[in-house]
Amino acid sequence: MDKSKSKYEPEREGSESRRDFLKKSSILTAIAVAPVAVAKAAEHNLGEKISAAFETTPVNVTVNGVKKQLNVEPRSTLLDTLREQLDLTGTKKGCDYGQCGACTVHVNGQRVLSCLSLAVMHEGQEVTTIEGLAKGEELHPMQQAFIKHDGFQCGYCTPGQIMSAVACINEGHASNEADIREFMSGNICRCGAYPNIVKAIQEVKNGGQKS
Repeated sequence: MDKSKSKYEPEREGSESRRDFLKKSSILTAIAVAPVAVAKAAEHNLGEKISAAFETTPVNVTVNGVKKQLNVEPRSTLLDTLREQLDLTGTKKGCDYGQCGACTVHVNGQRVLSCLSLAVMHEGQEVTTIEGLAKGEELHPMQQAFIKHDGFQCGYCTPGQIMSAVACINEGHASNEADIREFMSGNICRCGAYPNIVKAIQEVKNGGQKS
């Protein structure tokens, strides 16, 4: 092998050639010495895009029987809007991925994971949170049953559990224990109070109390 040729052999495939390196260096140098006006223009355009992303949108929604006129960011979830704008902190933020059920609310009578739902999607709709179940000082039958059967321990998941339990009965999925466990499976109780939760749901269902 002629060693004099090896120093002039082309670069191996996948490596950067000297010519490419020089090209990239020239581009970086040009950017570094670009006029201030160009840099300011780029910054201005970026600022406009950021501002547009955070503009608010008016939303009219009925929450727990009260009509609300809200201004929300398009990216704001129903959960964050309830907690931060309306101070309805009974609805809990658990996993924030729709996997634990702690954020369950009712929208037009249907259970919804509020952490996965954008507030702007609920224009003209009715939202019910755990705060809206009781009638003044009178607890909802499901709330009473959870207390009676000790359906909670730490209590963090309880609002979502109760909202799902009410929906479970209204949806016709509480005819037996197997159905209850199946249709409540989206609500996680890390304290393991599942048997007591099932008993609470069964009592409300079998007691003939409309939930």
